[in-house]
Amino acid sequence: MEKQLFRAAAGLPAAMADRWWPHVDAAWREFAISTPARQAAWIAQVGHESGGFVFTRELWGPTAAQQRYEGRLDLGNTQSGDGKRFMGRGLIQITGRANYRACGTALGVNLESNPVLLQGDELAARSAGWFWRWKGLNALADAGDFVGLTRRINGGTNGLADRQVRWERARRALGIQ
Repeated sequence: MEKQLFRAAAGLPAAMADRWWPHVDAAWREFAISTPARQAAWIAQVGHESGGFVFTRELWGPTAAQQRYEGRLDLGNTQSGDGKRFMGRGLIQITGRANYRACGTALGVNLESNPVLLQGDELAARSAGWFWRWKGLNALADAGDFVGLTRRINGGTNGLADRQVRWERARRALGIQ
């Protein structure tokens, strides 16, 4: 895929496509997000999670849901302050101490000691690619199971309508029926 096609598929202005394209392209190559179906699904899901490739850090209130990050053993948040320290970061919003540790190990970066690193463009894109592979999302994208993708990323169907609008735009741009 070329940058202009990525721009159209993601619905980005030129400056945003210029910013993200090298990192997205590298992440796709690294994590085998290599077909139009996979790329369209990735663009849609990551586009939703990042507010259109704008945010690499979760907007922090804290909301009631964010307050529940504290002490969540399933996220590895075992120390006081872990909920906020390991808030969602990266294009797909990696959340929780355990996920930062796993992602950092895979990417060769100590994210547990420096979680803010996931806010940088390169690691934001790579972490989204790593998460995609870790969660087996290529198989769901290949099968066209977009609701299944959403559930595996989000745990439910939060934002499904926006995700589907983004998916349809990406599919049209990439010539997928």
